[in-house]
Amino acid sequence: MALTSLRSRGGRAVLARVAMIASVGMGVAAGAPAYADDLPHEHVTLLDRSHTVAEAEAGIIALPTAPISPASRGGSTPLGAVGNGDATIQTGIHILYRATRDWAIGAGAIFAPRPTSDPNCANCGGASGLSRSHSRSYLFLGGEGRYYPFRTRWVEGWVGVTGGTIVVADRFTTTSAPMVPSLLGTNQVTVSSTGFAVGGQAGVDYLISDSFVVGLALRADWWLLPDESRLLSSCDAINDCPTLHGSVAAFELGVTMGYRIPL
Repeated sequence: MALTSLRSRGGRAVLARVAMIASVGMGVAAGAPAYADDLPHEHVTLLDRSHTVAEAEAGIIALPTAPISPASRGGSTPLGAVGNGDATIQTGIHILYRATRDWAIGAGAIFAPRPTSDPNCANCGGASGLSRSHSRSYLFLGGEGRYYPFRTRWVEGWVGVTGGTIVVADRFTTTSAPMVPSLLGTNQVTVSSTGFAVGGQAGVDYLISDSFVVGLALRADWWLLPDESRLLSSCDAINDCPTLHGSVAAFELGVTMGYRIPL
């Protein structure tokens, strides 16, 4: 009986010691600092690191004070005529480098693929008496900068500036020209003028995912083209000349689709 009692007391002592060691170990574990692998991870997006954005654009360009002819005003767009000047659809591409969440710089090209046409240009052909049609297209090549003052998880608002070269091409076509081999010439002639373009822009983007983004962009540009007297050398043989000169205002509205490329 004494031996059994001794064994019972010894077992209880061992169990008490094990319980005490376990409680001390749990306390140490609770007080130990948490490691990075033990912490919940936040959702990291491409905005948290430098990346490139390839962006395509489609929209409308309007020159409110520059119709292609007195008889053709408002241009031709999917929305109909816009104002009293010229208006047409335009397409473009932008490549942007976004080093931080706040700033992006890049370059772009914007082109009007379907220029407005006046089939009965009364002022074309000088004194030749030829029946002529006239159309005018625009090409912008330049750089831009954007600042993003407004950001949420899915939406961003931005403002920026643009600057570069603007090329205006006037195409005149003789509609009554006889059909001859192309070796002898064509019934079309293109005269162009080149100048500088600067402007401001603003837009809003919606992040479909970390990689894809859609948006809306608005721009107001000031084109500075050569004076009319300096464009005489660009006229053709029958006195068809570039139709834009001096200071011209242009406004653009476009829908954009972009793809973010991590670096």
